[in-house]
Order: sequence, then structure tokens, then C-alpha cells
Amino acid sequence: MKASFDEDFDVIVIGAGHAGCEAASAAARMGCHTALVTISLDMIGQMSCNPAVGGIAKGHLVREIDALGGIMGRVIDRTGIQFRLLNRSRGPAVQAPRAQADRALYRTEMRHVLEYTSNLNLRQGVVTDFVIEKGHVEGIELQDTRRLKAKAVILAAGTFLNGLIHNGRSTYTAGRAGEPASIELAESLKRLGFPVGRLKTGTPPRLDGRTIDWEAFEAQPADERPVPFSFLTESIEQPQVSCHIGYTNQEVHKLIQDNLHESPLYSGQIKGIGPRYCPSIEDKVVKFPEKTRHQLFLEPEGYDTYEVYLNGFSTSLPFELQQELVHEIRGLEETKLIRPGYAIEYDFVDPRELKHFLQTTRVQGLFFAGQINGTTGYEEAACQGLLAGINAALYIQGREGFTLRREESYIGVLIDDLITQGVDEPYRMFTSRAENRLSLRFDTSDARLSPYGKNLGLIEDTEWAKFSARRDRIARLRNILLETRFKRSDPEYQELARILQKDLGDSISLASISQLHEVDIPLIFNLLPSSFRSQTKLSDLETSIGDIIYHGYIRAQHQNNERISTQGDVQIPSDLQFNVVSGLSHEMVERLERIRPQTFAQASRIPGMTPGALTTLLFFLKSSKN
Repeated sequence: MKASFDEDFDVIVIGAGHAGCEAASAAARMGCHTALVTISLDMIGQMSCNPAVGGIAKGHLVREIDALGGIMGRVIDRTGIQFRLLNRSRGPAVQAPRAQADRALYRTEMRHVLEYTSNLNLRQGVVTDFVIEKGHVEGIELQDTRRLKAKAVILAAGTFLNGLIHNGRSTYTAGRAGEPASIELAESLKRLGFPVGRLKTGTPPRLDGRTIDWEAFEAQPADERPVPFSFLTESIEQPQVSCHIGYTNQEVHKLIQDNLHESPLYSGQIKGIGPRYCPSIEDKVVKFPEKTRHQLFLEPEGYDTYEVYLNGFSTSLPFELQQELVHEIRGLEETKLIRPGYAIEYDFVDPRELKHFLQTTRVQGLFFAGQINGTTGYEEAACQGLLAGINAALYIQGREGFTLRREESYIGVLIDDLITQGVDEPYRMFTSRAENRLSLRFDTSDARLSPYGKNLGLIEDTEWAKFSARRDRIARLRNILLETRFKRSDPEYQELARILQKDLGDSISLASISQLHEVDIPLIFNLLPSSFRSQTKLSDLETSIGDIIYHGYIRAQHQNNERISTQGDVQIPSDLQFNVVSGLSHEMVERLERIRPQTFAQASRIPGMTPGALTTLLFFLKSSKN
């Protein structure tokens, strides 16, 4: 073994997926001489599965990443081809941004951002081992015999650790289709004593858009007013495209049922546990036999390609059967498959091996981020990468580690869930996982987290000036909403009463008007004092109204959380059948039945138990006593 190192860095990041990109960017911008090492530089920021960012809870994570000074939100804003705000008709707390991406443009833009980051160096190679001295990481070894020295190493290997792809009965090692798995590095983790398990994920087939009968599908256009992910993005200027909605049918379902023996998921070939909330089409058909159809989304892969992603049809069935199944779907009778879907198994390490800073307890200076910690999804990986990059930099600078609390961020919820509960299936973020979700709206991420980003050095002075200006605008707006009142004699009052067909009392404030279900944002905007309208952004107005709407609810939520935290000694009857507890989801019942907790405190520590489920269970237990 060579005694010397070929290069010397402060921080080395292994893997250039969404976790690795955020980690490398953060460490470098915090002043550390950083190397990002990946098997292929051409695949930096690759969207291995769905070419999209955001969604319910996931969009919240991206906004929080951006508020801390991360880069995912900025990159998707420049490369998104369809922006939609989900749950627009519902309350602000459950709304979330989502964007379809041009897969190739996203990858190109992410590499561009990293290449122009000071202190950051890109290196291509296959990492095979860690260099460990007296329980401390000293560097890494590459397959080509290079040795790179570092004071801290972040492992963000995605699905590459002992990756095994399944297509029907055919299996082969790969990190993802067309790229080699990381076998030796996975074995080195086991030699170091890390408890390793297996998880599974999958991807659907990609279709030739030229062979699709588009008239058979319902068009899903982009929003007229796209909502960006980054607080620094003023507007989305690039052209927007439509996605399309379709459905499976009973013929598809019967064909799957008749060929389950060909599915590695049901033949016993796959041992890893798959994601509950992103099941394969085989899983959907087996577990929901009462459903006559399942929704599909036909999503374009980019501006300059005819490749289409068949969202909702993840499968590991043989290619010939995939083609046959696709042809049974209305509108796809003549469609050609460009790439078959597949399932992939990979190694992960029990995240309870980590400190809250994402540093391992077994090896000093070694950090884990992303799917190695049992999560699934680009956004979950990216926020871990950002925290790992921040803490690796703080570690080698001799500064106190950085954590986020559950009550102030979804990132804090995710990290705390992983570290304290571990995982028994791929972890995905949901708004229901957060006890304080009403105060964790996507549009308030900057107010909650940007001061941290500024203190860490990830938000520049010009960016901080924009944050401060937005904060001041929202504060002024809240005051105007609270102070502006209309009397019966005012023409605005009379017009509003006519529109709403109701009496509004002797007078009413603009803040109270904004809380009426029948009132929309444009109407509130038009009721603002005329001198204030020209300087008001609709996004600022939405945030101000959200603050007012949820003020009382948030106070009640805090009281409920405090009540739950003091009820740990409440006994659970040993013969209780949890399926009789009205309001508990099938998943929560399944977790409770498997563990059979004896006290409420034990129930609250079960991995995956949501605050809503715990509230429901506590109410049932208290009511049963009376």
C-alpha cells in the first residue's frame, strides 16, 4: 500500500447525486478545500428516476434547502419545464411546489454550478476503501490506485452500494442502469462493523413519445403563475409544457395477476424492502384488488427529447411483459419502450449509527448522507447532503455542530426521525410527520432558516439584503391587513357584501376578510390601499395572509403537542385491537399491531408513527377510560 497521498483536501464527498452535490457545495462555500469524487462526471446531478423536484412535503424540503443557502431550488428554477403548486385549493400549510425538469438540462446546470464554486474540485474515479487511522478517517482509496487525503469524508453513494438490478428473472450488478455498482466500498463498510441492511426501489419504463396517441389522454398544463423554489428567483421565464393523465384498466391488472410468478418482487428473488408510498404496479394490483384502475402520468423528459416517463407504472417485470402491459393501456396501443423499468436493491446503514450532525459514531470524521441512511427521494437526500456538508466543514474548523429542531423545519423532523427511530422501510417525508406542520409552511422557510444560512456563510450579503427586504414587506403587509377596516358606508364593504351575499357586521378588517373561504388573493389585493398596491407582490400577500389564518391554529397545535408529551404513562390494554381505533390509517394499525406497545410512550417511539396518529390513539385511550 502506498504510504503517501496523491492529493490533500479538507473534505471529500463520495457520490455526485443530490446529496453529494449539496454536501460538496456547502463545504466548499464554507471555506473548505473540497473534492467531489464520482464514478462519472457526466452524470453529476442525474435524476435516476422521476425527472421532477418537489411535491407534498418534498417541496417544503427544497424550500428549506434554499433558505439555508443550498442549491437544488436554484437549479430546478432554471431547468424546470412545468411548475405546479399542489393543493392550491386547500390551506397554505399543505400547499407545496413541484416542477417537472428537463433531465439533461438539470444535470448540465448542476455541474455548471459546481464547477464555478470556489474551493471545489471535481474528480472522476471509483472509490474502493477508506483510509482509517486510530478510529479517524484519513482519506480514501480509488480503484486506479490513487489515494486522496481528507480531514472529513462524506459518503453519499445513493443506490450504488452493492446495487443489484432486477428485470424479471434477470439480475445484474449496477448502481443504476448503465453504471457500475460500488461493491468494494460496500464491503469496506461491513469490515468497519456498520450494521448493513437491504432496501429496494424501482423505476418505470420510458416511452417513445412519437408512438403515443396523445388525444387519448387528459392534458395537465402548468400553472399560469409558476411558483419558484428559490426565494431568490423573481420569476420563471422559460417555456412551460403540459403533462398528461391516463389510467390502467382491468385488462392490465389481469395480465399482471396472471404473471406474478415473473415478478422478482413476488417470486422471492428481491429481498430488500421497497418504498410503501411509491409502490410498483405489481404491488398496486395485488394490494388494492378492489381498484379497477390506477392513475398514470405521462411526463416529458425534456424540451429536446421525445422520451416520456410513465409515472405510476414502476415495475421489475420482464421487458416483453412490460411491452405487452403498456399496449393494454388506452392511447399506448402502438407505443414503443425506449428503456424498460427495473427494480434495484442496494445496501443501507442503520441511521441510528449517526449523531444528529450525520457523523458516524464508529469513525470520527466520516459522515453519511442520502439513501445510505435509509431514505428515498431526491429531496430527502439533498437536505441530508446539505447538513452533512455544513457539519463536515464545522468539524474540521473546530466549531460546534449544526442541527435543526423538529419544531422549526421538516429537515429537523427527517434527521431526528432517522437518528432516533431508524427505518424499517425507505423513509419518505410527509407533512403528517411534523408535530408543528402548520407553522412549517413552504413560504415561511426563509423566515425560519435563512438567519442560520447567513451565520454559516452560505448566504451572501446581496442575498441577505433580499431576504431582509421580503421580511420587512411581509411585516408591513400584516399590519395593513390588520389595520385596514371597512364600514357599512364604504363602497368596498357594499361591493364585498354583494359578492359574498352575506352581512359582514358593522365593520370588518381586511385580515378578517382574508380568512373567508369565498375570498381569493386577487380580491384581497384589490382591497389594499391604492398607495400600497404597486409595491405589493402576490407571493408576499399570500404569506402574510397565511400568517394571520394560522395564528390561532398554531397556538392550539403547540398546546396539543405539550399534552401528548406528558401522557407517556397512559397504559394500552394488552388485548386492544388497534383496527377498532377510528381514524387510524391501515399503516398505523399495522405498525402498532406489530410492536404491541404497552404504554403511550412506547407507541410514540415506534418508527413512522405520525403526530396525528398519536393524537387519535391518545383520544381513544382517554375516552375508553371514561
